[in-house]
Amino acid sequence: MIDALRTHLSDPTARGLADAVARAVAAGAWEPGVRLPPIRSVAESLQLSPTTVSSAWAILRRAGTIRTEGRHGSFIAEPRGGLAGNSRYRRAVGSPVSFSLDLSTGVPDPVLLPAVGPALSALGDAPATHHYLDDPVLPELAEQIGRTWPFAPERLTIADGATDAMDSVLRQFTGYGARVAIENPAFPPFLDLLDAAGLQPIPVELDEEGPRPDALADALTQGAALFVMQPRGQNPTGVTTAAQRSAELAAVLAPTDAVVVEDDSLDGIATTELVSIGAHLPDRVLHIRSFSKAYGPDLRLAAIGGPARLIEPIEHRRQLGQGWSSRLLQRLLLEFLTSTRSQSQVTDARRSYEGRRQRMIDLLAHGGLRVTGDDGINIWVPVLDEVAALQSLAAGGIGAAPGSPFRIGTGHAPHIRVTVGLVADDEQDVAAALLAAANAGGLISR
Repeated sequence: MIDALRTHLSDPTARGLADAVARAVAAGAWEPGVRLPPIRSVAESLQLSPTTVSSAWAILRRAGTIRTEGRHGSFIAEPRGGLAGNSRYRRAVGSPVSFSLDLSTGVPDPVLLPAVGPALSALGDAPATHHYLDDPVLPELAEQIGRTWPFAPERLTIADGATDAMDSVLRQFTGYGARVAIENPAFPPFLDLLDAAGLQPIPVELDEEGPRPDALADALTQGAALFVMQPRGQNPTGVTTAAQRSAELAAVLAPTDAVVVEDDSLDGIATTELVSIGAHLPDRVLHIRSFSKAYGPDLRLAAIGGPARLIEPIEHRRQLGQGWSSRLLQRLLLEFLTSTRSQSQVTDARRSYEGRRQRMIDLLAHGGLRVTGDDGINIWVPVLDEVAALQSLAAGGIGAAPGSPFRIGTGHAPHIRVTVGLVADDEQDVAAALLAAANAGGLISR
């Protein structure tokens, strides 16, 4: 066991040792139930301090990789099968406090969603499914969605929303302890999925044009076999990946076998052009398109498109569980996508969101606070102190999401995420509250 640790140990720190154990488990070197050597023995053999080994064991316990049984020692744990804790997502949007204006949720404005009644009525006597062996995707829906896909997918399938789609991908193409490159900051539920599956996130930092190629290259060097990104209106930053940047990322990925997973949550309401790495590497990209922001969170549908060799295993695995996503809901989505009435309502919503976002950014800029990002219903607001900022807003009856659940690692500049897509009026009052919150806790120079 010590020899396996020595083989996988590249960094003589607590995190490095924890990573070494996780990689050994992922490689199949140790089965669940195997007892780890005593801390002092590991420390002496690897020339580390007992404190370093003890800290590594603590990291592994929190990650669920090992379990400790007091005097009996520590053992390799059984892989976790659920979303135990869901901690990041709950910390981001699970506040028990009620606000007069809650901008923490990241949800669309219900007033701007297309009317469901006419769409349901239009379904009429649409044929229903009476057996289990139909294609998991309505052919008409696949054809409609495929017309606007950012590259030519060999196959499309449907999942129960973007998080379900991401969960299906992670379970199919990663193993326990594997490393996954993901944007930093990232969408908290995706980080929770990685944690629940025993996967290690490797952060890929962003700038105003998208994920940085050098950061992606570093993540791939560290062994990441999957890269998760949001190509436009990234949540929480609002950054849209530029066409040139997408080509640069594709060039970094090309010499490797890494698979790219793109999550586009803004279909219908996005104002920026969708650029996909799939235009350069179509055989390596799984593109997820969610319809919740434009048509309603309760629709619970997302499309996954890409090479058949990657899509078909996902469909086969789903047959062992939910089987398929409701074809009745798929028909409803098809009606939304093809109805002149619904599309007019979505167009109006897109314009409203764009106006709300831009007015808030302009008001903040006038007050000396610069917010970056190009698209979406959220803005990523730099603050002096995260806790003080949230308290300042709460005092005025406004809720916002803390930035820390979106972040991987520590030492980052503090931010809060604000769902400005819900600010339909009183923009100046909200902007004034955000400006005060950004400076709460002391003086800040911008």
